Amino acid sequence: MVRPFRRKGGKEQPPIDDDEELIGVVGEIDFKASDEVTIEENTSGVVLNDNTESDNSRSSDEEVEDDIPSLLKKSSQTVIRTCLDIRRADNVLIVCDPTTGEIGQALHEAAIERTDRVLLIVMPKGRHHGDEPPTPVANLMRQQSVIIAPTRYSLTHTKAIRQALRDGSRVATMPGMNVEMFTKGGISADFTEIKRKISELSPVLRRRRIVNVKSKNGTDVTFEVNWREWKMDDNGICNRPKMLTNLPAGKIFVLPRENSMNGTIVIDGSWESNLIDEPVTFIIEEGLVIDVKGGAIAASIRQEFGEAARRQNVKHRENVWTVAEFGFGMNPMARLLGNVLEDEKRLGTCYFAVGDNTSLGGSAAVGIHIPGVLKKASVWLDDTQIIEDGKFLI
Repeated sequence: MVRPFRRKGGKEQPPIDDDEELIGVVGEIDFKASDEVTIEENTSGVVLNDNTESDNSRSSDEEVEDDIPSLLKKSSQTVIRTCLDIRRADNVLIVCDPTTGEIGQALHEAAIERTDRVLLIVMPKGRHHGDEPPTPVANLMRQQSVIIAPTRYSLTHTKAIRQALRDGSRVATMPGMNVEMFTKGGISADFTEIKRKISELSPVLRRRRIVNVKSKNGTDVTFEVNWREWKMDDNGICNRPKMLTNLPAGKIFVLPRENSMNGTIVIDGSWESNLIDEPVTFIIEEGLVIDVKGGAIAASIRQEFGEAARRQNVKHRENVWTVAEFGFGMNPMARLLGNVLEDEKRLGTCYFAVGDNTSLGGSAAVGIHIPGVLKKASVWLDDTQIIEDGKFLI
């Protein structure tokens, strides 16, 4: 079968040079309550700067409502105390970028109430979801018991996070997080209740291996799963070593068995960080996307994944088109905003992700992972329907 997205030629993006002096400095950092570190880009690469004050001061015309500081504090305390259960002995690394500095500062202030071993780093904004952090940041991750990453682009599916998990860290990522999301919506949910609801679905998933997803917009796709591999711990509680979660939490997801998916997926909710005006259609054969249709967004998808493919070894290029993940939302407070962090958690939505599937045990290590959300899909597990037009039947 000819894959239309195999492309020849094209120049690869040059790798980011590491600052050898920086790596030496980072290795000598002591973890103290007052330590805040900024990693910035300049002509020589990446530079480490000590900061004793926040770089997120705003002019008077940019000030937000008076209650935003208290809401930031409340959400930060939820993350630090409830979700991650940070303790005095924990080494905590907070990784943000210039778009999320205010959130990083709020998390830092909440964390130092629990432990004096807290480090805040502001790194350059990535280029896309799954882009690796600078080497000094990745090296620091390996030394922590807790990593919190509110960043513009997701670090969840990176080698750096996978290595940190193997080394025993517990990790909470927040791709695309902004102040509005951090103070409202899914982050304000009752995570204890979400955990209970997710647990109630466990018997329904057991011993069912064929998943069929349909929608009135034209989705009709079937694939196999290993029912033992459903991930049901995305409930907002990440309090043990080697646990990984997105925040706000609230979804159930699984790795589609490789080469098993066939059919059509119509994304009508959001793709990456964009609400969908014109539905985007993915044609799937043997687990790979072989065509994308749907105007300007489809064209941008073809371009982005084509560029990602050119960065791969020739024989692995088509793997960037792997349908890497399927899941559905369980958070009643989450909203459809055009932000994948919250969109895919909204109660009753479904989503598919394309790209890297190694965090779920797959073989497509391609460094890009982007989900798209369906608003009102229907889902069957074998012959049992669990969702009808976005509403749970069980």
